[in-house]
Amino acid sequence: MSTWILLRGLTREARHWGALPDMLRAALDGANHGAPAADTAATRVLTIDLPGNGEYAGLRAPPDVAGMVDFVRAAARASGAPGPYYVLAMSLGGMVATCWAQRHPADIARLVLINTSMQPFSRFDERLRPQAWPGLARIASHWSDARAAEEAIHRLTCNHRDTVEADLNEWIAIRESAPVSRANALRQLLAAARFSAGRQRPACATLVLSSRADGLVDPACSAALAAAWSADHWRHAWAGHDLPHDDPAWTVERICAWLVQPPVDSDLEDAQSDLTDE
Repeated sequence: MSTWILLRGLTREARHWGALPDMLRAALDGANHGAPAADTAATRVLTIDLPGNGEYAGLRAPPDVAGMVDFVRAAARASGAPGPYYVLAMSLGGMVATCWAQRHPADIARLVLINTSMQPFSRFDERLRPQAWPGLARIASHWSDARAAEEAIHRLTCNHRDTVEADLNEWIAIRESAPVSRANALRQLLAAARFSAGRQRPACATLVLSSRADGLVDPACSAALAAAWSADHWRHAWAGHDLPHDDPAWTVERICAWLVQPPVDSDLEDAQSDLTDE
């Protein structure tokens, strides 16, 4: 049995993955994805919240990504699920996953990073696009107003707008049941801003997924990361920063394809990505 660990980003938690965990589990259980025969019978998917979010909203968020790694690693071990783990992570979660893979390479079998960014590969104005700053300021100033804050988050991170009202109702309910404090949000933001990864590529196979229309993080960040590590990289044509929300089916399809296909060169990858993104 293989174990996938899913890590969300800044102030987000397990429930913000929406349908993706179940879709991923079903797709992996229904496919021969290159694991030994004994491991193909079932896939375990663990959605571990970062400290300060979700299940752990009452905890103080660590001031650095390394502290988040220690917490998530301990939670994975406490779950009883054996490693090495397959880790799917986005945004701040991608920084945590990268730091984990670089500090403890034996823990991680495969790594999938979605719309993440980090020093030394990207500039500050790429990691948080200037056009997003007014939206971030609105979120901060309306943090105690659940609807206003969640509307601003949705507008900034999601390009799939057909389900916006249902999304907002769900997200407001999540916020009210496990509120993230303003102080924890700030600590997570500062931890993300200060994080710098090692230049060496992770020892495990790595896939980078990014959104061409990400309004929060410049997709150049993912491109720079993939180029530096010679990692496979697929780009979605229209999704926003929250790619798992906007197109979970595409996200799962790309992961499953990567697990069974050999790496492709960057020129071929771009051609294939443009075709499959439509």
